Amino acid sequence: MQVRVLFFGRLKDIVGKTEESAELSEGARVEDLFARYGRSFPELAQFRSSVVASVNQEFAEWRAPLSSGDEVAFLPPVSGGGTSAGAAVGENQCALVRNRIDTAEIFEKLKAPPDGAVVVFEGIVRNHSGGRTTLYLEYEAYEAMALAKMCEIGERMREKFSIRRFAMVHRLGRLEIGETSVLIVVCSAHRAAAFDACRFGIDTLKSTVPIWKKEFFRDGAAWAEGEIPSA
Repeated sequence: MQVRVLFFGRLKDIVGKTEESAELSEGARVEDLFARYGRSFPELAQFRSSVVASVNQEFAEWRAPLSSGDEVAFLPPVSGGGTSAGAAVGENQCALVRNRIDTAEIFEKLKAPPDGAVVVFEGIVRNHSGGRTTLYLEYEAYEAMALAKMCEIGERMREKFSIRRFAMVHRLGRLEIGETSVLIVVCSAHRAAAFDACRFGIDTLKSTVPIWKKEFFRDGAAWAEGEIPSA
């Protein structure tokens, strides 16, 4: 049987490709596929304890069986999620964008007379990391899965905190110092719900959405250390 295999972040650098087709024996499991690449790329095998797998854009156990035509992705720790920025983002929407995030425009689109509070969180590209001067960043994502997970987070925000509207936007590609990398806007009748939902949104995004950050310095570049993705 044949499956499609995807690599992201530092794993992509190790194997030297973003995707390929792999031929497997019937009954093969996710762990068998990873072990096969680990034998060819010993450095990859060292990441076994921190890598998470997905099958058909859903997190999967290592012993999950594979079927012909499956899409298998190996995900390193995340450091975070196309449309055009700003104008395409309306109420209760999530987006991955490659243009500048227009916070003011999105804010104005979401707020309405029933709202007693609007909480806005912006993640900003800073000029330092680990004692080194950062020149710029690049973000990449497993886009289809990232967008789906962002929408799931948004629905959990609505259910858990009874908010009225939200927007969740993450930038991809190259970002300069001072630019917005991620935006969450939450509208609610009450401030406590808006604050709590916004904090829940960014914390959950950072730990579950397959987005990776590469930092560029004067003396080289490195993928940012992040959290092991969780379901």
